[in-house]
Amino acid sequence: MSQTVDQRLPDPETPGASAPDPGRWKALVFIALAQLMVVLDATIVNIALPSAQEDLGISDGNKQWVITAYALAFGGLLLFGGRVADLWGRKRTFVTGLIGFAAASAIGGAANGEAMLLGARALQGVFGALLAPAALSLLAVTFSDAKERAKAFGIFGAIAGGGGAVGLILGGFLTEYLDWRWTFFVNIPFAVVAALGAYFVIREPAGSRNHSALDIPGVVLSTLGLVSLVYGFTRAESNGWTDPSTLGLFVAAVVLLALFVVVESRVKAPLLPLRVVTNRNRAGVYLSLGLAVIGMFGLFLFLTYFLQVVQGYSPVRTGFAFLPMIAGMITGSTQIGARLMTRVPPRFLMGPGFLVAAVGMLLLTRLDLGSSYVGVILPGQILLGLGMGTAFMPAMSLATFGIEPRDAGVASAMVNTSQQVGGAIGTALLNTIAASATTAYLASHAATAGGDAQLLQMRALVDGFSSAIWWAVGILLASATIAFTFINTGRAGAAAGSGAGGEKAADADEVHLPAALH
Repeated sequence: MSQTVDQRLPDPETPGASAPDPGRWKALVFIALAQLMVVLDATIVNIALPSAQEDLGISDGNKQWVITAYALAFGGLLLFGGRVADLWGRKRTFVTGLIGFAAASAIGGAANGEAMLLGARALQGVFGALLAPAALSLLAVTFSDAKERAKAFGIFGAIAGGGGAVGLILGGFLTEYLDWRWTFFVNIPFAVVAALGAYFVIREPAGSRNHSALDIPGVVLSTLGLVSLVYGFTRAESNGWTDPSTLGLFVAAVVLLALFVVVESRVKAPLLPLRVVTNRNRAGVYLSLGLAVIGMFGLFLFLTYFLQVVQGYSPVRTGFAFLPMIAGMITGSTQIGARLMTRVPPRFLMGPGFLVAAVGMLLLTRLDLGSSYVGVILPGQILLGLGMGTAFMPAMSLATFGIEPRDAGVASAMVNTSQQVGGAIGTALLNTIAASATTAYLASHAATAGGDAQLLQMRALVDGFSSAIWWAVGILLASATIAFTFINTGRAGAAAGSGAGGEKAADADEVHLPAALH
């Protein structure tokens, strides 16, 4: 890797730079609304799953497919969706994704059986894979001024980080006071408003499409590889890490993704140009974000179980218990990250942000049966939210900074892919660690239980949560280390530079592949 490269955002005052879209802030509202809908859906259905299972007669063995069907379609097709946005047009892909997601949500809400619900979830994943990369890439090509970009990505980063917790609140409210079907129907007004707004307000910059032919081998290999990887982690959670089917999926994922890299290095118009991921700064963002999401997804899972199962919270009360984390994320993203992004290099926001989040996670390792919300959970959530919000905002911006407009969709898809894979790993890995620690606690304390089996079970459960959260602390520390060491770009807007020059600067610090892959 070369020495530090001072990469800078384009300056709209520079001769030759395109004039900013006068409707860009209105466009941000509809882009953010669509992003909120997608992020909400990642957690809102989890809350409704027990009610849907009972109502539709879904077996225990098949209930995981309500989550898995979406995860496989979404995770497997993200790169394809990103390239479709570059090829077909981001606005058109964005609106199509919204309409399709609304239709799939309507089918899910009206489901009269297991097959109909699972099919709707898979369709949601397909259209979500079109929508998510198009939303981020529209943001990237719409905002070029450094200060405006910081504000826009501050809002987007807050939604990306805190939307999952909002889903817990909304899911709990809808399930408890209305019906589980409304966790699907609620997407429709979001999608309709965002689609209409996008159609009339969003103006995609001219000359930003990629008209190259679609890389079909790349599409097939990336889709099968990512599906194998995500499903492998899903199987690991239910069947164990050493189960032959789990191992087979992981081997298949490694082989398919390795072939994908070889193909992408040789074809004329690759699905994922390797210049997108071999840039040092973007690689640092993808890695650190993916790791951080592992910790975040694990925490949502464990805190939800702790509050509902151990503390006896209702679904609605559990959702509201996550509000301080949401407030912290919004504050970190819009008040710290957005304000400092044009003053300090991104690594000095991302690295300390992940460290603050790790401290918040460290406080949560103190969980026990008598832990109070105010004494342990509240300060941990506030620090975690502040840290993640501060780190997510520059990460989202940097992931698409310096990228050629024709690659903005697939670069955005890589952000979503790192988060999706990170979420799958987090749920499987940390849940396995927690389950193992719980089993070990039960075995070692069975003789001293004093006949109170339920109390022993609760203590073992909390001990498992605590053990897994320790791992999450370590993962966040790894995210901070990657941010400090990989990311070396200068502060945004330090000086003027053209869009093309920014791309050259970004690619100057490329991580070069072996000659055999060129």
